[in-house]
Amino acid sequence: MNLDDVQKQKVAAWIAEGLTLSQIQRKLASDWAITMTYMEVRFLMDDLKLKPKDKQPPPAVVPSALQPVGPGTPPAANARSPGLTADASASLNKGPDGSARGVSVVVDQVARPGALVSGKVTFSDGNSADWHLDQMGRLGLVAAQQGYRPSPEDLQTFQTQLQSELQSLGF
Repeated sequence: MNLDDVQKQKVAAWIAEGLTLSQIQRKLASDWAITMTYMEVRFLMDDLKLKPKDKQPPPAVVPSALQPVGPGTPPAANARSPGLTADASASLNKGPDGSARGVSVVVDQVARPGALVSGKVTFSDGNSADWHLDQMGRLGLVAAQQGYRPSPEDLQTFQTQLQSELQSLGF
């Protein structure tokens, strides 16, 4: 399909406005009665040396890692700030003297092969481990340090936080 110079300029303006190819396809049909397939519109963009603007991806939603809730602890103080990496979140779990003060659980956005869901946990003593939940509902914990065993209190806190995280994600 050949467009005149005015039409080419208008298509370039639509691209500059941020219209998608399907929106341009509809505008061509409604404004000028030019019917084109989506692929033909793509070829037209290529012929005109135009490139649609990339949409800004929505910000990634990072699951919150909850700290153990004690009496008098406000709920907002327990949530990890969105957008923090696991390392930055772990640094927030340090007390003023640099000692660890809780268990933090992070759920992977993509589960490990063979797992229904997986993630990482950092225990109150600073040791970390990978965890996974398989299709049979069995929880696996692989410590970064060989032979490491978390305290029973940390395990209980981990399991409670993991259950809360998975419930909030719809599991």
